[in-house]
Amino acid sequence: MPNPEYLDHPLRGALAAELHARPFLKLAESVSLIHYAVFAEHKPWLHEALLQRLCRDAKIPDPAEGATHYSVQSPCGWHLKWERHAEFSTFTFVSPRSDKELFDDVAIQGIPANWFAQLAGSRFVASRMELLAGEAARVARGAIRHWIDGPILVGSNVLGGGQAFCDWCVRPDGFTRFLVLDDGFREEQGGRLLQRLYEIETYRMMALLALPVARQMSHELDEIHMSLQALMQGMDAEGAEGDDSQLLVKLTHLAVRVESLAGSGARFSASRAYEKLVLARIHELREERIEGMPTIQEFMERRFAPAMDTCRSVWARHEVLAARIARAVDLLRTRVNLAQERDVTRLLGGMERTARNQLHLQHAVEGLSVAAISYYVLSLVAAAFKALHVLSLPIQPELAEGLAIGPVVMAVIVITRRTRSRLLKRSAGTETNDIHPLKQPI
Repeated sequence: MPNPEYLDHPLRGALAAELHARPFLKLAESVSLIHYAVFAEHKPWLHEALLQRLCRDAKIPDPAEGATHYSVQSPCGWHLKWERHAEFSTFTFVSPRSDKELFDDVAIQGIPANWFAQLAGSRFVASRMELLAGEAARVARGAIRHWIDGPILVGSNVLGGGQAFCDWCVRPDGFTRFLVLDDGFREEQGGRLLQRLYEIETYRMMALLALPVARQMSHELDEIHMSLQALMQGMDAEGAEGDDSQLLVKLTHLAVRVESLAGSGARFSASRAYEKLVLARIHELREERIEGMPTIQEFMERRFAPAMDTCRSVWARHEVLAARIARAVDLLRTRVNLAQERDVTRLLGGMERTARNQLHLQHAVEGLSVAAISYYVLSLVAAAFKALHVLSLPIQPELAEGLAIGPVVMAVIVITRRTRSRLLKRSAGTETNDIHPLKQPI
């Protein structure tokens, strides 16, 4: 049997392992969880640097080079789960909970303050989560508002065996809070639930990155729209054809402005992808209503969905405006082409009239040339007749000269026409040889 590694495609192992790359947390007791999402758009090296610094400070093994996920137990008692995504990375710290205090720093004990200082300006999500079971869950159920005191309490029965509560508010300590009560979760359901909750929060924030871009783009689109309307009205005004070149330059400038906004397309595309992940994670919760409070899905439909609709509408408006400008440019270019064709037609008409006048002038010149040549020939003939008369020949010079006028004029006309015809044939032959160089005689 050949070596399996010899038979396999180089990517088979990595792609097959991708299904198991990010396993759920395995939790069978009350735990405290702290989750960070780090977004460093202009510092892509920061994600790995933070992980390496944390491993060094907490005296835990370093991950494999190029790893995109890492899970390890620290000597301080907390468990670390690190994941590297396309735009961000996440640090999730989990520690067992045995006391009655909630939402404290038990999950990050032993981590130096210097490590947190490196998160300055890059901490995009910070969440505290508590998973309580047994007696701790019963006590906490009677004091939900003590721990989660935001203006709107959101909660529901989830996964058929527990309850989840939150208020989606960032508290003075910089964290959002989630309280999960275990009423009989099956194996690993608690870990899956916590992961889904912090993924909802993380993907929600990443999706909302497009909202400031959409608001700024909306103002720019308003200005471009107004400019386009003014230009279109100018195109439709009487006597505006003389300004077509200037209008085309202005429309081209608007097209450049709209195209420059297309650079935000990647942000809007990513936002749509994150929105789908948020909705998928909410669907996986299998929520059931708790009387008197909205579910997570209802809260997101009222607060999160309008922001995503705004992003979609702004991007759709951008595409419509870009298409309108493209059509306006095509229309104006067509009108410019028609104006150019009219100018060319007038120019050709003028050239035709000039050629016709030149032909008439040429005919007139030819007539004068015949008369002049005939005059000089008749002068020579008259001199010859006079010489013959002096030699006593019976010739009357005046009579002979008068009789020679007709034949001389006819002869000059014939010779002139033959000469012109010969020149025209020679000229036509030269043009034919220029057009068909392969037909020239060797």
